[in-house]
Amino acid sequence: MFGREENYLSFPSIVFLLLPLVLFIWKKLTSQCFNIPPGPTPWPIVGNLVQMGKKTHSHITFAHFAKAYGPLISLREGTRLAVVASSPAAATEILKTHDRQFSFRFIPDKSSDSNPDPFSMASLVWAPECSGQWKVLRSLCRSELFSPKAIDSQANLRRTKLGEMVNFLECKEGQVVQIKDVVFTTVFNTLSTLFFSKDLVRFQDGEEESSGLKDHFKELAELAGKPNIADFYPILERLDLQGIKKTTIKCVMQIYSEWQHIIKERRVGRGNNSPSRGRDFLDAMLENKFADYQINQLIIELYNAGADTTTTVVEWTMAEMLKNREAMEKVREELRREFDQDSNISESVVSQLPYLNACFKETLRLHPPAPFLLPHCASETCKVMEYTVPKNSRVIVNFWAIGHDPEIWEDPFKFKPERFIGSELDYKGHDYEYLPFGAGRRSCPGQPLGSKQAPLILAYLLHCFDWSVPNNSPIDTSERLILSLEMVHPLKLIPKRRF
Repeated sequence: MFGREENYLSFPSIVFLLLPLVLFIWKKLTSQCFNIPPGPTPWPIVGNLVQMGKKTHSHITFAHFAKAYGPLISLREGTRLAVVASSPAAATEILKTHDRQFSFRFIPDKSSDSNPDPFSMASLVWAPECSGQWKVLRSLCRSELFSPKAIDSQANLRRTKLGEMVNFLECKEGQVVQIKDVVFTTVFNTLSTLFFSKDLVRFQDGEEESSGLKDHFKELAELAGKPNIADFYPILERLDLQGIKKTTIKCVMQIYSEWQHIIKERRVGRGNNSPSRGRDFLDAMLENKFADYQINQLIIELYNAGADTTTTVVEWTMAEMLKNREAMEKVREELRREFDQDSNISESVVSQLPYLNACFKETLRLHPPAPFLLPHCASETCKVMEYTVPKNSRVIVNFWAIGHDPEIWEDPFKFKPERFIGSELDYKGHDYEYLPFGAGRRSCPGQPLGSKQAPLILAYLLHCFDWSVPNNSPIDTSERLILSLEMVHPLKLIPKRRF
């Protein structure tokens, strides 16, 4: 199952059997939509699904459509309409001018489950609207995890986990390691300690070793990336014809079981008075009367958003550094000027290193972990750039297209960190030509933590070790979109201790 690319349309026989019903719905929908944004001519029944090709490369396909039809286009995904913005002006309309109308979230069928009221104070990502309960949840996460005070209080934890990463890599000196697994384990256990005061995964000694919880998260990411016919034909949602929803729920329940005993023990008062731990995020959720399913929903989202995206951007940056040795040497020289040995690395200093942070920003532009940000939904019909966006349309901002637009960026497909030296562009959602964390009320709340943690990991990896590619093989930077934009072939390197 892992690594297999799938077309959007994978069940033509099912569509054929349902032809009369779907054709009726199609005619009804198309007859009601006037002056929608332009786009490729849709086919009957299937819409543009055939032209969209493989979902793993849809960010590139949509960018090609934008070149042909304009910065705001529409695509028929079965009976649903998707509107895609691919320019700073179009992104501004959606994320700023009409932020309220597009602040609703498009919820894939596989994301829902049978829990009672599953989104009530439980989801930052898939909460359908910016309700009062969602605002309380976002405020809680910000104060407990993402505020400047909270992030500063986590500094010793990050230092400890990065020390464990360095120790593991020391033991693997001269051997091949998969950077993705090393970084994922480091970030995941950092989050686990913040959430539960406990590590939940460990570094792998070899690819053949089973990694339990990490495997479950990998499977969940693969399931999230699978095209689901129920998302294109809502009338089929209850049938779960591909079994994706059933498999997703099973995978999620396996993940929940990994920490359910911790929640249970904390609820009955065991472990609360341990002198070895302070207050963690689970304590905060219990204080706010969260039910178990609410805790589980939120924790799994925070793991996915925090561990997956940080891992992806670090892996991409390491790959680009190894392909651009001059950039790597500039970063190392910057680190040498500040730190004589790795034990002296300070995250407050790292955050001020211009070239290292320029490399981080350039990677976010060139290989954004979330090339489409997250899908929005039109809560009402409104006008955008003189076009009509009907109510309930899926609304997407293609940041990958914006980040690769030659009218905005010189040599957009080249890794050139220098473009950010002296630039006032940042990733806080104010500059609509650069939106790796989104903008508006549904922007990523974890941006303050992610933008600090990833450069810090890079500083440790580059300052503490020399890196070589096994057999001096060329680095393949082919990409595929699953849950995030990841390397088709995970980066494998050989570490050599520098100090």
